[in-house]
Amino acid sequence: MLATSHAADAIDRRRPVLTPDQAALLLAMLLALQPLTTDLLLAALPALAADLRAGMAPIQLTMAATVLGFGLAQLVWGPVSDRFGRRPVMLCGLAAYALATVGALMASSVEALVAWRALQGAAMSAPVVCGRAMVRDLYEPHQGAAVMARALSRVGVVAVLCPTLSGLAVTAFGWRAAFVLMLMAGLGLAGWVTLRLTETARQLNPQATRWVPLLRQVGRIVSHPMFGSWTLLVSCSYGALFVCLAGAGVVLIQVLQVPPLWAGVALSGMGLSYVAGTLCCRRWLPRHGLVGTVGRGAFFSLACAVLMAAVAWADTRSVWALLLPMTLFSFGHGMHQPCGQTGAVAPFPHAAGLASALAGFALAVVATGVGLYLGQALGGASVRPVAGGVAVGSGLTALVAWTVVRWHGEPARESSAQGTAVGAVAAVTATAAAATAVTATTVAAGEAAT
Repeated sequence: MLATSHAADAIDRRRPVLTPDQAALLLAMLLALQPLTTDLLLAALPALAADLRAGMAPIQLTMAATVLGFGLAQLVWGPVSDRFGRRPVMLCGLAAYALATVGALMASSVEALVAWRALQGAAMSAPVVCGRAMVRDLYEPHQGAAVMARALSRVGVVAVLCPTLSGLAVTAFGWRAAFVLMLMAGLGLAGWVTLRLTETARQLNPQATRWVPLLRQVGRIVSHPMFGSWTLLVSCSYGALFVCLAGAGVVLIQVLQVPPLWAGVALSGMGLSYVAGTLCCRRWLPRHGLVGTVGRGAFFSLACAVLMAAVAWADTRSVWALLLPMTLFSFGHGMHQPCGQTGAVAPFPHAAGLASALAGFALAVVATGVGLYLGQALGGASVRPVAGGVAVGSGLTALVAWTVVRWHGEPARESSAQGTAVGAVAAVTATAAAATAVTATTVAAGEAAT
């Protein structure tokens, strides 16, 4: 205990004072690594398939492997960051990211490329997990909301520009140019962290990576009613979102005969609606708190569920019949996602990395399950698989918001030092989720077009 106390004191003495602008820029850079890694490759997939003489099915594994590696590695980086601190884990992950990117750049077979992409996904989860935990270390709620607003716009710009930048680079220099851009981004981010960021963790936990204490802490987290209720809310909402983004592009293009370009434009409206939801979330949080905000957001989820159930029942072949409910859902998701991630991590100020990792892993499991469902359900000339899946997910989201979250989701009153965490995690989570929404939209439209 004495050693731990001294370690905490040492960290406090050298902790940087980041202005909101500096923090927003750093968080945007950390979280933008995910859309960079995904979106920069989209325009390169056809050229990559031709050069490596591979079909589109194994080429699509290069995307799936990244997502899978990202989801699983969070379970490692979370406790490691609680044990050794945010900064060294970020630097370790960024070094591994650079190595994996060089490997992908030099790959001569699709099998090797898939392996390097899995490592890329695992490595990029380190700065994302540490970024979420870092804001749990630093800011008061209102400061965190301001940081979120600034970081959100920057990540959104990155996610929107990536496909165009990738298309230009690939057209001029070939598919390997996409990985050159990723490498430049990873090295630049590593330099920024090295020069501008020192440790933010208030207290390191020497027991965080030991199996027995780790498993005990995992048990305490997953059995905590507040963690369970908020993680269930986020999982239901994210499941519906993944059905929208992974399946709607296919339905629009293959069933409703919408041109790929216009399908992408239509789906981008979901990203804009999500951003509007996060802005509304910022306004409602001070008035209604976490539970009150998601309770109000659940009305939009319920409206989506009712409309989508009607579409599925009648098998309505209309673009607007799909887009209107999905827009309502995205608006509500803009409240559920940041509040849910905040609530899941809030009870664990000294295990923020592990709690963030467990919540992220739950989303990866949901995405995998939804992917398996869509792989079996899609393929016919019907909108029912997508409409029904969204109806179920959004309906469950509203039910969870009005029951278990209402019963167990209210954070306990905290001291000012502990209160620093809650709004800040909501800030960074909203930023990450917005980037994920834009990324997944682009992926869905690109896969459908392919």
